Amino acid sequence: DLGSGRDDLPPETIVVDHHLPLFSGQFHANPRLEKIDGDRELSAAGMAYIVAQEMGNNQDLAGLVIPGIIGDGQEFIGKNLEIFNEGVANGIIVPDKGQTLAGRDMAEKWLLAIRPYLAGISGNDSAVADLISDAQGENGIRQDVLMSLAVLTSAPQASADGLTLLYGDTVHLQREVIEDAHALTAVIDACGKSGHGDLAVALCLRSSAEIGEAWETARRHHLAVIDALKTVQPAHNGEAIYECTDAVVASDMADVLARDWVHQTPVLIYARNGGDCRISARLPRGVEADLGPLVRNLAATCGGTGGGHHNRAGATVPCNRLGDFMKGWQEGLSV
Repeated sequence: DLGSGRDDLPPETIVVDHHLPLFSGQFHANPRLEKIDGDRELSAAGMAYIVAQEMGNNQDLAGLVIPGIIGDGQEFIGKNLEIFNEGVANGIIVPDKGQTLAGRDMAEKWLLAIRPYLAGISGNDSAVADLISDAQGENGIRQDVLMSLAVLTSAPQASADGLTLLYGDTVHLQREVIEDAHALTAVIDACGKSGHGDLAVALCLRSSAEIGEAWETARRHHLAVIDALKTVQPAHNGEAIYECTDAVVASDMADVLARDWVHQTPVLIYARNGGDCRISARLPRGVEADLGPLVRNLAATCGGTGGGHHNRAGATVPCNRLGDFMKGWQEGLSV
């Protein structure tokens, strides 16, 4: 997924990606090389699907493109929309509307909420129980009341963009072992970030034997993110720079801080991992900057590696060069 951002790969390497291209080998499938927006309208999953179609009839894999779209925060436009429509026409994808939280039951959906993070609800068993109890009607849970109560509880510390994620377009994936696309995205993402990529691959290969273990891995990961968010503080006064003690949750924390909290500048979070520092940078909506090139160039200057998208980027640099990276970050944003 990050092959495009490498300029040191052997020329015979096959790269299927959507990040800013530095790789110069001839076997390189990347929407940006065809002037297609790799940030908004085609993910690496979508690019892999297109490659798969050139190898044979693999239209049944269209469902696996949807987690790529959701996970990267892309839009259903351009090539993404083409793949989506093809999947709908073939009965592989079924669009719907509803709640977008990921979980195996109603209580777990609210307990594990990090997209968006709901202050006062996420990670709080008693608050979740009260929320569901207060929304009970004669014929079960009233979704309108449930949503209203959640918004009222979290609104003082939440952004409007974050709260609007609670309800919207949903997708049923008819061929996948976790049918709800938002849930499948969350579980795959959590397994990968927490060092259990084998479970994520098993789900994508449609093995149902690992579903329970994968969900428990996602549950632990989401609760770790929530615990870290409860105590996070800016590392520099007046700036959206945060330190995280756990490198595994840093990326998700950066997403939450940029999307669900109110910031007027790009958000950066770093975590020390031995001698290296892992850095995640995010662009809040309405803030102008191009993070991918900035982070890539700063990381290279500091003896590390990095890159990413216009609005989401990451890097790994030696911890003894973190100060140089921060200085360059502040100078780069002030230009």
